[in-house]
Amino acid sequence: MLRRFYPKRISDSAYKINYEKLYEEGYRGILFDIDNTLVEHGADASERAIKLFDRLKKIGFQVCLISNNKKERVMSFNRDIQVNYIYNARKPSRKNYIAATKMMGTKIENTVFVGDQLFTDVYGANRIGMMTYWVKPIHPKEEIQIVFKRKLERIVLHFYRKDLKRGKIKAE
Repeated sequence: MLRRFYPKRISDSAYKINYEKLYEEGYRGILFDIDNTLVEHGADASERAIKLFDRLKKIGFQVCLISNNKKERVMSFNRDIQVNYIYNARKPSRKNYIAATKMMGTKIENTVFVGDQLFTDVYGANRIGMMTYWVKPIHPKEEIQIVFKRKLERIVLHFYRKDLKRGKIKAE
């Protein structure tokens, strides 16, 4: 039951993923959550984020932000990076993960999702069979509704690591 929340891969940060390797593996699109994946909650795109998106575009990736936030928040973050975006995405609903691939001209099979929450970000992408990366949250201060989810995530990640170690699953 918990496996539906397991990411395919884990990274300490969205900024530490080897995107060149992902491109070599055949991936052509990347979906990103924003808050606590790329920047602290509510922050505009940082220099680091701007450089990452420039790098991704140079590699050849199509990129889309997919956020449960309101339009104003997503547009504010996107101002300096200028990529496709979907706001009020209602993750983990499948609909907007699929819409994002259509927007980018990619397929589910060659698109990666990068996010910091198992029960929305990873679960939603897993539901349609997309490659998922779970990244550690950037900042420990979070909205109250997320604090409880983080406790549950620790349990899921415990079993994920246990299953990996025992060979019941393997990181892709």
